[in-house]
Amino acid sequence: MSDNFKKIRILTECAIMIALSCVLSVITIYSLPQGGSITAFCQVPIIIISYRHGLKWGAFSGFVLSVFQLISGLSAFSYVKTIPAYIAVALLDYIIAFTVLGFGGMFRKKIKNQSLSIGLGAGIVSLIRLLCHFLSGVTVWADYAEGWKNVWIYSLAYNGSYMGIETAITVLGVVMLGGVLDFSSSNLTRKQK
Repeated sequence: MSDNFKKIRILTECAIMIALSCVLSVITIYSLPQGGSITAFCQVPIIIISYRHGLKWGAFSGFVLSVFQLISGLSAFSYVKTIPAYIAVALLDYIIAFTVLGFGGMFRKKIKNQSLSIGLGAGIVSLIRLLCHFLSGVTVWADYAEGWKNVWIYSLAYNGSYMGIETAITVLGVVMLGGVLDFSSSNLTRKQK
């Protein structure tokens, strides 16, 4: 297989997985009133790309997804009051939060067991995404912490309430898929023993 053909195949796979992530992000299980939602496995396709083709392709796919998420979440900016807050929301709630999903395959060459490797990677990048939303909650969305004595606890409780479940769904999804598919195989099929 030529290098150009291989790159085109990977790019096509990335485009399909980004599109799948976008579609799955619209299928919400639960949406919180001030932003954030639990989706039907929307993080899984980007993590699989990272595991299959490496962190560079994963980060690229995560970044493209982040741009789509930013565009679809533009209504959140109507509540932002300052230029630094606009920048913080764009970076923390969208660009960094979704690009980091592209590092979900970080343990591919370090842990032989595929399900364990991708599950651990998925858990870590989901927690980093939670950290992004947490920092945004503390710095930008603190005004919504009415009734809470501590904005840090408010942000952790609010963002943790949906990201905890989103993390569990993501880890479950990649581990289950990793149990039946071989992500390192070009056609995803497991070798018969």
